[in-house]
Amino acid sequence: MPVSRRILLVDDEPTILLGLTHVLRRAGAHVTPCLGRDEAEEAIRTGVFDLALLDVRLSGSEGRAGLDLLALLKERSPRTHVIVMTAYGSEEIRREAMARGAAHYCDKPLNLEVLLGLVRDLPQLSSCQ
Repeated sequence: MPVSRRILLVDDEPTILLGLTHVLRRAGAHVTPCLGRDEAEEAIRTGVFDLALLDVRLSGSEGRAGLDLLALLKERSPRTHVIVMTAYGSEEIRREAMARGAAHYCDKPLNLEVLLGLVRDLPQLSSCQ
């Protein structure tokens, strides 16, 4: 994974957020971890990311807040790749995520080897411009 890879990570579970942040940073990424929707919206407004990992369900908001974040992110930065993740997946949510511009959809618990492979294989934003 290129050292310059910039990743937005959004999850409302502190343990998952901390664990994924650690794994991605060890792989060489620059990670912006966000514990929920408000932090994520601020990061989307102020930053540019090569990749975003978004949880679909975020506490303190309706059940598909991650999909709303996906729409906001794609509006502000259409070239950012997005991987949507959820423990409450369904075919309907997968279809909606892909229709809104997600590159991949992953069910939790995540297979870290598969996730790191996806992260490594996605092109950097700077190489898409």
